[in-house]
Formats: sequence, structure tokens, C-alpha cells
Amino acid sequence: MKDYIRSVLDVVADSPFVPLEAHAKKGVMAVEKLAEAMEAYCAGNYAILEERTIEIDRLEHEADKLKQKIRAGIPASVRLPVNKKDLLSFLKQQDSIADFAQAAAYWMTLRSCNTLPEEIKEGFLELMAASLKTARLYDELTGEVYKLLATSFSKEEIKETLSIIPEVEKLEHDVDVLETALLKRIFEHEEAIGGAGVCHLIGLVEKVGGIADKSASAADRLRTMILRR
Repeated sequence: MKDYIRSVLDVVADSPFVPLEAHAKKGVMAVEKLAEAMEAYCAGNYAILEERTIEIDRLEHEADKLKQKIRAGIPASVRLPVNKKDLLSFLKQQDSIADFAQAAAYWMTLRSCNTLPEEIKEGFLELMAASLKTARLYDELTGEVYKLLATSFSKEEIKETLSIIPEVEKLEHDVDVLETALLKRIFEHEEAIGGAGVCHLIGLVEKVGGIADKSASAADRLRTMILRR
């Protein structure tokens, strides 16, 4: 029995769960920087936008290095408390959070918003705030994984962790509603914005909203990983 059961400290030290949580935090940090970049973008402060874009790029790169570390460490693990394929699927979705933040930041640098109506700028700030809220709640969710390990996936901890996931999904739905409303505003000003401007803004809406979508997808993969362990 001793050979089969390993201490919690051994499991945490040898498994990918410590870098997995650090990886999640890199993603939410990138989204927080993106929120600052969005404020700069809407204010026409392109120097700050460029600075935040560089910072987001660094965070995304650091997240990628952690992702590679996690993947490399999985085969070396003697035993994991979850299915390895489920873990990799979960990691892929989580990694996309930083990717979308990076893509959104770059997208803003391609075209100025000086001529945009204020209501569209306000719509982007609202959408960004909602996506950031979703990412932050998702980050709280990943912090629960350590508790699950520490309690050997006790029923009570599983229930508590799983209860957060619908909240993340609800926030993602709220972001979807904001996306639809913002797209409607954009098309209402199509003549003033121009065809190229509309295409650019649609792409930005998709990228900012995609952060919430990937947060919810990662939360769903986490649920699958827990329930199928």
C-alpha cells in the first residue's frame, strides 16, 4: 500500500500542478495588461498602448515556457491523480487566454480609434471589463486545484470547486450579450467608420470576447478532468 500511495507533497512536487497554476496567473496578468491597453487605445494614448503590448507579449511568452515545462514533465510523473489527456486538453484551453490577450493587443496597434464614436469606445471598455472579470474568476478557480490535491479530491472540495464553474460560464454568457450589442453599434455607424474600420473592430470584438470564451472552455475542461479522474 505504501508503494501505491504517495504523500501530497510528493504529488505536487513531481506533477505539473504547481506550474499549471502559475501558467493560469500569467494568462490573467496578460488580460489585466490588456485592460490597461484598451483604456490607452480608447484615449488615443498609443505610447502606453505600445508599452502594454510589449508587456503582454512577454507574459504570453512566459506562459508558453510554462506550458512546455508542463508538457515535458507529464511523462516523467510516476502517477497523476487525473487523466493525462484531460490535463493536456485543459492546458490547451487555458493557454489560449494569454494568446487571445496578445492577439487583441496587437490588433489595436494596427489602426487608430480617434474617429470612433464615444458609444463604441464605451462599448469596448465595457466588454473588456467583463472579459477581465471572467478571467479573474477563472484564475480563482484554478487556485482550487491545490485544495483538491491537498484533500485527495474530497467530495466537499470537489463540490466547492465545481460550484465556481457555472459562475464562470454565466460571466462568459454576459460577455456574449455585450459582444452582440457592441457589434450592433458598430454596424449602425458603418458609414462613418468605413468598411475597413468595421472589419477591424469586428476582429477586436472577437478577440476581446474570446478571452471570456476560452476562460469558460478551460473551466469546462477542468470540470471534465475532475469528474473523469
